[in-house]
Amino acid sequence: MPSRMLQFVETDRQMPDKRKATDRAEDFLEIYGDYIDSKAKEQAARCSQCGVPFCQNHCPLQNNIPDWLKLTAEGRIEEAYHLSASTNSMPEICGRICPQDRLCEGSCVIEQSGHGTVTIGSVERFLTDTAWEQGWVAPIRPRKERPLSVGIIGAGPAGLAAAEALRERGWQVTVYDRHDRVGGLLIYGIPNFKLDKSIIERRTERLKDGGIEFVLNCDVGVDISFEKLREKHQAVLIATGVYQARDLSCDGADGESVTAALPFLIESNRRGLGDKVAAETASGKDVVVIGGGDTAMDCVRTAIRQGAKSVTCLYRRDETNMPGSARETENAKEEGVHFEWLAGPQSIQAGKVTADRMRLGPKDKTGRQSPEPVDGAEFDVKADLVIKALGFTPEDLKVLSPDLALSRWSTVKVNPITFETNLPGVYAAGDIVRGASLVVWAIREGRDAADHMHKYLNSLMQTEQLEAAE
Repeated sequence: MPSRMLQFVETDRQMPDKRKATDRAEDFLEIYGDYIDSKAKEQAARCSQCGVPFCQNHCPLQNNIPDWLKLTAEGRIEEAYHLSASTNSMPEICGRICPQDRLCEGSCVIEQSGHGTVTIGSVERFLTDTAWEQGWVAPIRPRKERPLSVGIIGAGPAGLAAAEALRERGWQVTVYDRHDRVGGLLIYGIPNFKLDKSIIERRTERLKDGGIEFVLNCDVGVDISFEKLREKHQAVLIATGVYQARDLSCDGADGESVTAALPFLIESNRRGLGDKVAAETASGKDVVVIGGGDTAMDCVRTAIRQGAKSVTCLYRRDETNMPGSARETENAKEEGVHFEWLAGPQSIQAGKVTADRMRLGPKDKTGRQSPEPVDGAEFDVKADLVIKALGFTPEDLKVLSPDLALSRWSTVKVNPITFETNLPGVYAAGDIVRGASLVVWAIREGRDAADHMHKYLNSLMQTEQLEAAE
């Protein structure tokens, strides 16, 4: 039975059931359950149907959130799904891993009025999971085939979003990736307890069935030259993401007990996918993770599940200034992670990290208070394994082309409207343009770049037709 809207006064916010921390720390299964149909309708009916939907304004994809919440509340689940999918290439993935507390839900009007936000992400996940179960997710079937081809470098969220959008228009699409599986950080960087890999694999199969070709274990610039790609394809999209880890500047940062976050997460995800991995795990070790972003939270929670003896997160600012999702931080606390706020590593030695106690000083050029060490307030933390989770920067892009224009941050410089680089027919999108950011932004930019690539390819076809007519 359809629910009336504006139920936030009578109905409390309720997330799907979350598994007990003691249970979920023992495996890599997703921690949240699924809404049943009636609960999804009930929670969607809490939406206040604002005249100015701040939730939509603060969603990078500009999803039509109030509209599909209303359809859900009315029991029109299939329509709600199609509306959700009209602006998002991967709604069930965003519903799982987006930091909604910083985006749509953080801007919900009823949250500001003290009634608790609508559980937007959980409803979004429910809609698309239901669509897959019911067979509502349509295969890619272009209305007509177009002869020109696109080469996409990178099978992460930006590359996949662009590939889908271009293939739907009938262009011939080939995606190249250095890894042996499709998904980029979705498959290898994000742990299963946040995003089960079957979710990505079914998306991948849909793209393959729709006619998109994937060339894996292919490192462009090494296994095949960038110029060869440009010769083969009429347009190219660079969507490689950023994989170069930021490093520590303290003594012992390159010690044997120190590893970067991404290799640690990739090895863990490979084990979950059934690969044989020789690297050691965190089992039985005192683990220290340095950093305060979402990657750091992925590392501490992975270490817990690998059976670490203890897990400590060192972050140089306080909890209020932590860049990661507050929801993920709370999950980590529940699972047994210890946090040392206002703590920065001074040195890493065998069996321990010596850290400085910090205080927040004047604001820097970004507007954030700069951490400063407090004299004589150093302390030690046991550490058999230290994981550096300080963020990522671009790898050397000159391996692609020495003529490719880069920004002062070593990201690809593009036209901010069209996403075209200084090289004709070459575009770029996602983290390789904006720097390390959110999956939802990568999807948005992949879709936007595809729109302009479509116009460019059409112009090429029109030119060819005119030349043929002459």
